[in-house]
Amino acid sequence: MSTETRPIDGTSARELLHFVTQETRFALVSNILQHPEGLPSMYELEQLNPSVSDATVYKHVQKLVDAGIVDAVELPREQRQQGYPWKFYGLSEEGRAFLDDHGLLEGEETLQRMYETITDKPEKMVKYENAPRPDRES
Repeated sequence: MSTETRPIDGTSARELLHFVTQETRFALVSNILQHPEGLPSMYELEQLNPSVSDATVYKHVQKLVDAGIVDAVELPREQRQQGYPWKFYGLSEEGRAFLDDHGLLEGEETLQRMYETITDKPEKMVKYENAPRPDRES
């Protein structure tokens, strides 16, 4: 575990590590890591956390965005399609570096394989998984 990590937004590395590894937030980060595109929609995150209220999922995603760990990425208007999500959530470059520095990305491939085994996804979730995603470079 590196002690040389540059904290995001002036937060100490220890505080940020504690923040990210809070149970619900860490589950959400894991969901982002396991997603086939690394960019789940809010609906997908809600479905992957059935024991947590939608409002709680939203609140914790926003906290991760505010902390700089997660980016909210929008599909450009001209690419949006009715009935599909247009806002997605992925790790920021700084968030990925922070997680990597603290050994929290080591299970990424395992998480992705676990995600592939989920067989009881609602039809809407399968549809959303196949939705167009924004280019992370834009």
